[in-house]
Parts: sequence; C-alpha cells; structure tokens
Amino acid sequence: MDIKVGDILKMKKPHPCGDNRMLVLRAGMDFKLRCAGCGHEIMAARGKIEKNVKQILPGDKREDSL
Repeated sequence: MDIKVGDILKMKKPHPCGDNRMLVLRAGMDFKLRCAGCGHEIMAARGKIEKNVKQILPGDKREDSL
C-alpha cells in the first residue's frame, strides 16, 4: 500500500469519537495518525493499520480540510 504523510485514511471501523478518518502524520514501519474528529493521536504497527484501511484519500484530494 502506498500511504504517505498528509494522506487521509478512511478506516473500516470508526474511532470512539465517531469519525472514521485519520490523518497520516508519520509513515514507516509504524504509523502515527491523528483522528479527524477529536484530534487524538495514535501510533500503531504498519500491518495493523493497512489491514483496517478502507480507502486512501491523497493529501491533495481531501473531502474537507481538518
């Protein structure tokens, strides 16, 4: 999967705040993501994130700004 910093990931399951969009802050062997709804930041392993991604929205084609 080609995920870059600045991309928005639509996840299969929503964050507890109700939003399913995450902004990529760091990409590598693990990801640092920020929830688009509440701003909570998480770090998780690449395999776990890639398994749960529904759609990738490139940074220049966002639905709406965060």
